[in-house]
Amino acid sequence: MSDTTARSGRHLTRRLVQLYVGLTLYGASSALLVRAELGLEPWGVLHQGLTELTGISIGVVSIIVGAIVLLLWIPLRQRPGLGTVSNVFVVGLAMDGTLALVGDLDGYGVRIPVMVLGIVLNGVATGLYIAARFGPGPRDGLMTGLHKVTGRSIRLMRTAIEVAVVVTGFLLGGSLGAGTVLYALAIGPLAQLFLRVFELPAPATPTVTAAPPTGPGPVATPPPGQAILPQ
Repeated sequence: MSDTTARSGRHLTRRLVQLYVGLTLYGASSALLVRAELGLEPWGVLHQGLTELTGISIGVVSIIVGAIVLLLWIPLRQRPGLGTVSNVFVVGLAMDGTLALVGDLDGYGVRIPVMVLGIVLNGVATGLYIAARFGPGPRDGLMTGLHKVTGRSIRLMRTAIEVAVVVTGFLLGGSLGAGTVLYALAIGPLAQLFLRVFELPAPATPTVTAAPPTGPGPVATPPPGQAILPQ
C-alpha cells in the first residue's frame, strides 16, 4: 500500500468517525433540550407534538419524519448521501438512548445549564457531521431542493419550513419557550464556528508524472510543486 493510499484511508476513516460522532451528539443534544423543558429547536417541537399525539417515542418519531422528508427529495431530484441516510436513523436512536439515561430534571438551577449545554452541543454536532461531507441531512436537503425548484432564496425557504414546522408542532402540543428563541439566535454562529474547527484538510492526491517522449525534442518541465497533468 502506497503512502498516498494510506493517507486517503486515514482521511476516510476520520470522516466516518466525525460523521457518526456528530450525528450521535446531535441526537443527544436534542434529548437534553427535551429534558430541560424550556423549549425545543423547531423540528424538535414538531417531533414532540407528534409524540404527544401518537404516544410513540420522540426518537422513533424523528426517524419516521426524517424518512418522510427524505421521500420528498424524489420529486425535488435531490440525491442523498451516506450522511443523509445515517442522519435519519442515528439521530433518533441517540435521542431515545439519551432520554433513557437522563431522567427528569428539577429546578431552573439544573434545567437552564442543561438547556445551554444542549444548544452548544448541537452546534458542535452540526459542525462535526457537516464538515465530514457525506451529504446534508434530510431537512437541509428539503430546504435546498425547494430553493432550486422555486428559485426563492435559501433563507426564505428555511424560514418558511421552520415556521410551518414550529406552528404545527406547537398546535400538536410541542414545547416552545426560551430555549427555542435562544436556539434560533445561537445555532447559526455556533455552527459556523464549529464548521471551521472541524474542517477537514483536502485528501492527498497522487501526482501524475508524464513519461519522457521517445522521439527527439525538448521536454517541458513543470513549475515546482505543480503536476504536469491537471488534477
